[in-house]
Amino acid sequence: MVTSFKFENCFAFNEKVEMDLRADMRIKKFYSNITEVNENLNIMKSIAIYGPNNTGKTSFINCVRAIKTTLENKVTNLSPNIFTGNPIAFEAISFVYNGKEYYYEYKFDCGKRSYIYEKMTEIIRDKYKNESEDLIFIKDTINDKYECPKDLELEKVLNIASTNNILIYTVQIEKFEILKIIKNILTGIASSIEIVDMNMIPVEKTIEILKNKNNETKKIVEFIKNADLYLDDFKYDEKMQLKVDNKEAEEKILKNQNLMDQIRLVSVYKGKPVPSIIFDSLGTRKITALASYVITAIEEGKTLIIDEFDSSLHFKITRAIISMFNSELNKNAQLIATLHDISLLDCKKMFRKEQIWFTDKNDKQTELYSLKDFSYEQTGIRDTTDIQDRYSKGAFGAIPEPDLISTLLEVDIDEGN
Repeated sequence: MVTSFKFENCFAFNEKVEMDLRADMRIKKFYSNITEVNENLNIMKSIAIYGPNNTGKTSFINCVRAIKTTLENKVTNLSPNIFTGNPIAFEAISFVYNGKEYYYEYKFDCGKRSYIYEKMTEIIRDKYKNESEDLIFIKDTINDKYECPKDLELEKVLNIASTNNILIYTVQIEKFEILKIIKNILTGIASSIEIVDMNMIPVEKTIEILKNKNNETKKIVEFIKNADLYLDDFKYDEKMQLKVDNKEAEEKILKNQNLMDQIRLVSVYKGKPVPSIIFDSLGTRKITALASYVITAIEEGKTLIIDEFDSSLHFKITRAIISMFNSELNKNAQLIATLHDISLLDCKKMFRKEQIWFTDKNDKQTELYSLKDFSYEQTGIRDTTDIQDRYSKGAFGAIPEPDLISTLLEVDIDEGN
């Protein structure tokens, strides 16, 4: 599970921002929304991110994607903020892996495409919740600092290791046992993070699970059926064929395996099977694609990050999915989602205050902050407050004020002239 993200000079973010996913245990409600790792560490199961268009919600997801691709040895999409003139981007993640909490950070020179700084520590908390760091390694080409207290032989090669990639991909891990452990931890947390965009969500993951016909398949089918009131059944049917009048078009369909797989996704209405790709609404098809990500995340304890979560989905469906993650039945999975639907801004029945986050812009920077940051003295906000109403009135910022009617007025004036 992820406990925090930090970014600086990445995409829309210029100054350092942090999302802290640790629960504030002074808030005495919705304990099911929290996973207790140990008596000193409690992590939130879901996060909702709100804000106007173009204020940093997708940039946040791009930052997380950059961490994931870096740790998986894929080409990173990391880009610096275009207004700073500084090519060096900073990213950090803290997380729990096999019961221990770790912190990993790096600096990437986007101009030279080089990793000029890396540091990894284990986070230690005593019974009084005091926090300290046990250094695993630091490779700092900026300040010429190279340390690995747990393996002095590895420490000797840190200063000559290439900066073309991060450490676990530039030094032969077979020679250093500690490096094998580090790689296992970092690639493990990377593989536990899934990122999807609801506007471009692929259905292939659902298709593959439906083909396997196992216990996970049953859960995905039930998920899809429960999300559509009129659906009797949903399945992958190898016998399903799409009849078309044009022979050339039919041959192209038969040669396209991806398209054939989608045609074989079958919805059953009143006992009649039909190709989902033709008969189902966009919302139902998005639910079909999303189902595998949600079920897999909860079954395997992954962190699922969804951009534009409420796109084409009824608010009761998005609410139900969030409730799945907040449920006591969910032990280790997390959901982080960007949203626009303010009907989900609910601290009475759904969220703790530290689960609701906002992005906003001012003249100087893009901001990332939590509802928890607003005290009662500042805003008069309590757990029983109508958050939706207060957000609509601008109490927390992060709300657009479009003056679109003036466009019509200007056109009307010009035409009058």
